[in-house]
Amino acid sequence: MSTTTAPAAVETAVADYIAAWNATDPVRRRALVARAFADDATYVVDPLMSGDGPEQIDTMIAAAQAQHPGHAFTLASGPDVHHDRVRFTWTLSTPAGAPLAVGLDVATVAKDGRLRHVTGFLDAPAGA
Repeated sequence: MSTTTAPAAVETAVADYIAAWNATDPVRRRALVARAFADDATYVVDPLMSGDGPEQIDTMIAAAQAQHPGHAFTLASGPDVHHDRVRFTWTLSTPAGAPLAVGLDVATVAKDGRLRHVTGFLDAPAGA
């Protein structure tokens, strides 16, 4: 299979993805979700959350923000891109900056670089 997606486009989508998790303004968050996720996107995080399409993914992010106000996501490594695949690691920190969780996301990407099918894996809590 040949490369179908420019790595720079995927890097932009991943940056928008992280920014969406941190955006508390609903209008800004929805815009970031639309830029990061393909129209037919799916998102599954073991076993906590799932969403089909940008609207459900936005709702999922909003619910997580309501449950953990002030927490922040940071890209820890990646994105590593090849063909139509990407993986990246993120951290979640408390409002005081203490690490709370680490996760690895693996996704297929659309030809325009947006995330299409995302599977998230929660690793051990940060510092564990």
